[in-house]
Amino acid sequence: MNEPPVISTGDILAARPARNVVDPNVPYAFLVEPEYSTAGMLDDVATIFLTNRECPFRCLMCDLWQNTTTETVPIGAIPRQIDFALERLPSTRNIKLYNSGNFFDKRAIPPADHTAIAQRLQPFRTVIVENHPRFCSDICVDFSKQIDGQLEIAIGLETVHPQVLQRLNKQMTLGDFERAVQFLRGNDIEVRAFILLRPPYLSEPQGIDWALRSLEFAFSLGVGCCAVIPTRAGNGIMQQLEADGNFTSPSLRSLEYVTETGLQMNAGRVFADLWDIETLAACADCGPGRIQRIREMNFTQTVPPPVSCHCEERL
Repeated sequence: MNEPPVISTGDILAARPARNVVDPNVPYAFLVEPEYSTAGMLDDVATIFLTNRECPFRCLMCDLWQNTTTETVPIGAIPRQIDFALERLPSTRNIKLYNSGNFFDKRAIPPADHTAIAQRLQPFRTVIVENHPRFCSDICVDFSKQIDGQLEIAIGLETVHPQVLQRLNKQMTLGDFERAVQFLRGNDIEVRAFILLRPPYLSEPQGIDWALRSLEFAFSLGVGCCAVIPTRAGNGIMQQLEADGNFTSPSLRSLEYVTETGLQMNAGRVFADLWDIETLAACADCGPGRIQRIREMNFTQTVPPPVSCHCEERL
């Protein structure tokens, strides 16, 4: 990899489009989606995208800040958001509280609300939140003890490529990730990892290789689940990198291959992120079939027969 340009937090902020207007008393989105569970079955998960203060780490590829506030939300706002969503969603036994950043960042989710939040989570068998390694501390353990279900914390590993990880402005090392996982697993908290497929500065073959290395690294530490996310443009700075030739979105075939190979490791659950997945399909003939095959891998955690096509799409 050639030495990539240094992109500062200031550069990332300067390239941003306008932030969306959000209501601190209402989650900016909520839905129910199926997910293959640790029990070996497809189970519904209520996913609530909480509205709160932006993450303090301005990661190069992140676009989640678009639905955040600039200030800490008032005490009581997050419980009201959870109530708002649960009153409108069908009943499930599993819940994700995703807050575009770090659940245990005191400036995002006021700790004074933890008890009220935990009370609302008592019916759920699993509770999944997202967090940066720097916020993985005793506060996670304390919250875990307040809920009846199993707490699982999702952490963005992104990539084990040392130079690329550093350039993502994530302000995290692989050692930070490893220490966070060891701490959480030592306190009976499950961990899932987010892994980027083809982050900036990598070619398509490199993107595949480093995604697989990242899966292996995460599973070796005791991570039980990995979500592979195709890196996309859309936050301002990523379009600039794309225009400069330092970023290209991965192909659908690459996502299919990484998901398949990750499952064949037999080390933990592997999910492919299918948000806006149609944009990655290069072939109109096999694209729908490949998307369905990836979806089947997500839902069954098995590898179905391959999709054949006349197209020239390659890894």
